[in-house]
Amino acid sequence: MESSDHSPLKTVYYPLRIAYGLVPFLAGLDKFLGILANWEQYLPEFVVPLLPVSPAAFMMLVGCIEMVAGLAVLTMLTRLGAYVVMAWLVLIALLLIPAGYLDVAVRDLVMAVGAYSLGRIAGIRGEHWFGGTVADATA
Repeated sequence: MESSDHSPLKTVYYPLRIAYGLVPFLAGLDKFLGILANWEQYLPEFVVPLLPVSPAAFMMLVGCIEMVAGLAVLTMLTRLGAYVVMAWLVLIALLLIPAGYLDVAVRDLVMAVGAYSLGRIAGIRGEHWFGGTVADATA
């Protein structure tokens, strides 16, 4: 199979790319808007005193990271962004467990598997970590 002919992977790659780009971006944006959830409720009680800023400010920082990760997936950094989203989801899940949100933690771990899959597919498609493809590099 020629490197540019990955048409069977396209049916999986693009829906994953859109989902793992838009969902983190929109969740991050909502840290500022507060339409979807009160995000501060998900902070474990033991974390709050350790924060150098207020929980609201911390959540805005989290939102910025999520928006950047989502944009990375949606732009030329899909492979790198997918692994960042995966690691971020695992970290969130680990923080949700002591807070008692086991259902959300399990959901985030399952989503992390999907983000990992997107990263692997991007690699199979020949995408570099920092944009472009193997075919671009050899052209």
